[in-house]
Amino acid sequence: MYAYPNRVTVDLGALIYNLNQIRGLLRAQTRVVGMVKSDAYGHGLLPVSRTLEKNDIYALGVAYVREALELRGAGIRVPIVVVCGLSTGEECSAVVAHGLTPVVYDLPMAERLDREGERRHQRVPVYVKIDTGMGRLGIRSAHVARFLDRLMHFKHLDVAGMTSHLSTADEPESRFVEHQRAHFEEAVSVGRSKGFALACNSMANSAGVVVDEGLHFDLIRCGIMLYGGLPAPDFVSPVPLRPVMRFKARILQVRTLDPQSPVSYGRTYYTRGPCTVAVISAGYGNGLPRQVSNRGYVLIGGKKAPIIGNICMNLTICDVTDMPAVRAGDEAVILGSQGGEEIRGEDIAKWAHTISYEVFCTIGQMNRREYEE
Repeated sequence: MYAYPNRVTVDLGALIYNLNQIRGLLRAQTRVVGMVKSDAYGHGLLPVSRTLEKNDIYALGVAYVREALELRGAGIRVPIVVVCGLSTGEECSAVVAHGLTPVVYDLPMAERLDREGERRHQRVPVYVKIDTGMGRLGIRSAHVARFLDRLMHFKHLDVAGMTSHLSTADEPESRFVEHQRAHFEEAVSVGRSKGFALACNSMANSAGVVVDEGLHFDLIRCGIMLYGGLPAPDFVSPVPLRPVMRFKARILQVRTLDPQSPVSYGRTYYTRGPCTVAVISAGYGNGLPRQVSNRGYVLIGGKKAPIIGNICMNLTICDVTDMPAVRAGDEAVILGSQGGEEIRGEDIAKWAHTISYEVFCTIGQMNRREYEE
């Protein structure tokens, strides 16, 4: 059997723990949509979705129809929301055939769904996407009434609720959240005045869950906090969360470099004196961002070892001068804990000037994953 030096572990028990922590923040009537788009943020679409379904998740959220069909094909029966809409008649047909709930934000999409519902003699549940200030997908608040007037002519659509997305909830004391909430509440009010029940409205992402209970409405769409991450590196969670993903590599070689020796591509680092380095078995080709070069750390022997020189595709060099016991074959933790130290997704994100979402997606999709129940 051929050995693989790198190991990504997904702890499904931590996923359940985080789900229950999030539920503890919600009002009794608010339900959770677990976001599993982009391969469950790199954690694995099917294992994560099965675990959430077993733990009574109200619905799952995906970006595209193909993700939803993979879930249905694997026997997932809970409601599935397709948040990025539909592009073709074929997708509309699949949505109706497999009992999916799409988010709609334009009339041609709604018309195709209505025709497909009529053809199959079925009612088609949909969510209406409102752009309250994200500037992305959706209907502008000023156009909601006109859009709903047109939607009333589609006799095979059931508007389950409205949805919108917060753009700055992860920023401390952002006043724009209040602006978005006011526009969303106004849109819901307009919809109800036209006879739509709108029993399942949703605005809060993970950050929105934390910053304002008034954003919870009927459903919250939780992603990054389910996986033990935070919406931004400096975001503070009111409840403890457990990282779901761990990433470990191996030391391939330990060697000593002379003073003023260049390290790695581009000679961006020179040793200041005699330096013992450990070369570990993972690099940017395994999901460790190259932007972490000369900025970040890995855990070796329970201590933080600085990354020196540019990270390579499958190798990273660390300074272990003060760790005389380190040997080839030892474990190096890129994401996770060792001894009394820990590196979280937010740490890597801060070093790389990005967000933990990108860190998890990249590491999870570039490595073979193992699962712990």
